[in-house]
Amino acid sequence: MSGPGPDVRRVVVAHGYDAAPDQHWFPWLRERLTAEGVRTVVVALPEPSFPEAGAWLAAVARAVGEPDRHTHLVGHSLGCVTLLRHLAGLPRPWELGGLVLVAGFTGQLEGVPLLDEFLAEDVDVTAVRENVRRRLVLRSDDDPTVPPVRTEALAERLDAAVRVVPGAGHFCGSDGVTRLPAVLEALVPRGGPGTAGRGTGDVPLSP
Repeated sequence: MSGPGPDVRRVVVAHGYDAAPDQHWFPWLRERLTAEGVRTVVVALPEPSFPEAGAWLAAVARAVGEPDRHTHLVGHSLGCVTLLRHLAGLPRPWELGGLVLVAGFTGQLEGVPLLDEFLAEDVDVTAVRENVRRRLVLRSDDDPTVPPVRTEALAERLDAAVRVVPGAGHFCGSDGVTRLPAVLEALVPRGGPGTAGRGTGDVPLSP
């Protein structure tokens, strides 16, 4: 997206299946954003090892509250699905500053049958595409859980920019991913408003 860079004042992060706010790269991102003066919360989603779609949606709704141009949302894996569902269900008009989806997807995952019920319903992303000012999807090139083609398909549906982080697996601590500069630099650009600091891996959130 052309135009001015993000004025990010608040970030809400939704973790994925079998995760928690103190795992993976979430504590690092929260610490770094807080140091930049950005109010940041990583939502503790209920029963993460046996997630229920309605309970996750309610928790995200409470954490996000009223979306606005100064709020950005960050999701990881199943957290991406929940953020998209929340945004798709908001009464219009609404506006969101930006959305960063890490290893995002929609639809059921062949390798995780426990989530079949959670993922049974697709998400209509029309409202997300129309009302989120800046959109970025991150994927790795060796994700064992979410096939890269699924993440690419989500990015196409959202008309979002895509960034590939080589060798990041499913972006979990077990993959060695305990910090994720591509997310931080998309939210707090170093190359100037709305620009890409190529040396640091920053990219605009959408074309």
